[in-house]
Amino acid sequence: MGAGEAANFAAYAFAPATLVTPLGALSVLISAVLSSYILNERLNIHGKLGCMLSIVGSTAMVIHAPQEEEVQSLQDMEEKLKDTGFIIFASVTVMVIVVLIFFVAPKMGHSNILVYISICSLLGAFTVSSVKGLDIVIKELLEKKPVATNPLTWILLFTLVISTSTQINYLNKALDVFNISIVTPVYYVFFTSVVITCSVIFFKEWNSMDIKDTIGNISGFCTIIIGIFLLHAFMDVEFTWEQLTSLIKKDRAQMNGFGHDDHQVLLENMGSPSINYNDEANIFFNSTGANILDDANLSK
Repeated sequence: MGAGEAANFAAYAFAPATLVTPLGALSVLISAVLSSYILNERLNIHGKLGCMLSIVGSTAMVIHAPQEEEVQSLQDMEEKLKDTGFIIFASVTVMVIVVLIFFVAPKMGHSNILVYISICSLLGAFTVSSVKGLDIVIKELLEKKPVATNPLTWILLFTLVISTSTQINYLNKALDVFNISIVTPVYYVFFTSVVITCSVIFFKEWNSMDIKDTIGNISGFCTIIIGIFLLHAFMDVEFTWEQLTSLIKKDRAQMNGFGHDDHQVLLENMGSPSINYNDEANIFFNSTGANILDDANLSK
């Protein structure tokens, strides 16, 4: 797990955050596939379909990912931190986090899953931004630049420690109260949406993308969301491909059987004039007999 997180940390140094963060869904996919083989956990048809959709969505995001990176040094990052759009975004995000932690979570945290998930997701914007900045610090440190004397280095490290520890705390609270099959997809959608929004505002990673790549990126992300939902929301449903095919065959056989019987009866009725004649005769004599009895009663 530590090696995986280290690799994820290093990925932010070489790829845009809008690409690295959504592709985190592949870890969920790989865990589901390995558990089906190693732990003998059964992967139903919903899970297999979810895995396939996650792969398709991830491929679309890789194809349409932004090709350029705007922030290459700590000096560039300092300039980005002074941007009006990011200052507004960061201020609003911090205020919402404070309100959720101190006012909403104590009252509604145990009854509404979105409270804890929202806290973790909003903190994710600062976590990913700090990781991205520390990756730049490491690259400049390897180039023997004086990054230790730069106050921004310690600000990024402090932000990473606070945001990560708080995220872990509230994510554990969410897992203690709610089912993991619900927490995982909801957290993935919220966290990734916040990180993408922060990356668009702060790193401006979408500035180099045309409309086709933007639509492709969003479509790929939505496809991953559907795949993750199918993989987790129906993980406890015992439904396999064999059951689906047998159910389709059974329904088709029943429909064919009913249709054949009804058609045969209709043809027999249409092809037998004696039946129609007998029915008409019965109706005539019954109505005639009833009229005679009525006349007899009146004459009395």
